[in-house]
Amino acid sequence: MSSNDDTTNHPPPVPFVTALIAGGFAGTSVDVALFPIDTIKTRLQSPQGFLAAGGFRGIYQGLGAAALGSAPGAALFFSVYESLKPRVLKTQQKLGIHNEAVSHMAAASCGEMAACLVRVPTEVVKAKMQTGGGSLVDTIKYTIFQERHGPLGAFTGGLYRGFGITLMREIPFAIIQFPLYEKSKQLLSDWQQSPSTSVQGAMCGSASGAIAAALTTPLDVVKTRLMLGVDKEGKAYKHAIDVLQRTVAEEGSTALLKGFNPVSCGFPLVALYSLVHMKDLKLCYCGDVV
Repeated sequence: MSSNDDTTNHPPPVPFVTALIAGGFAGTSVDVALFPIDTIKTRLQSPQGFLAAGGFRGIYQGLGAAALGSAPGAALFFSVYESLKPRVLKTQQKLGIHNEAVSHMAAASCGEMAACLVRVPTEVVKAKMQTGGGSLVDTIKYTIFQERHGPLGAFTGGLYRGFGITLMREIPFAIIQFPLYEKSKQLLSDWQQSPSTSVQGAMCGSASGAIAAALTTPLDVVKTRLMLGVDKEGKAYKHAIDVLQRTVAEEGSTALLKGFNPVSCGFPLVALYSLVHMKDLKLCYCGDVV
């Protein structure tokens, strides 16, 4: 079968603006609706301990930071992902590579790198607010003017603390989730001999997201602690390896699984909610099933 024949079996690419709008809306609605789950996860992963970090009190602390960064972060991811996926697929078909997972993984990885430019500063501010309180403006000011991290620390302060470990967590997450999502959706469509519905596609995303979340929980723990900046004694973390070594030495290796239950239970809801909205909006703007 020729590469031209292969490409005719795939839906048309999603326009950039459509992916931008749909992704931004989906990301914002998810982060706002399911914010309490994220707060509980962050406090469980905090070196202070769950109760000292706030317990169940003020579970909407940091919502402003999440709402501020959700739309641009999600929009960047989905626009890059949807734009690159057909291009990578076309290139690999020319090279005789017919495994679609390659295009999904490559596009998702690039999407995560773009999204992290917005996501990391948002996560840093949000995590500090979730575990220490403080207003959005005060937390941003403190992070920029009182902290220094990375080669651009003189300009960005501590806003990009944990950028490297975030990429190390988000890229494997996307590499696991999106090929599983796309493949399970395809298998479902083949089995029922009709395109998957929004809910069916979201359920595929739910299952793949839960698997990805579970496998990347240790990286998420390290990311959260590095972003918070200090351990329970107030001693600063130097880098991701330092966080890992001190966490295991002080609390044991099981500490790297903290937040697993909220992540594994909550992410299916995130996937279900976001993918339904994402697909419905693409239908609205494109008039086609993607």
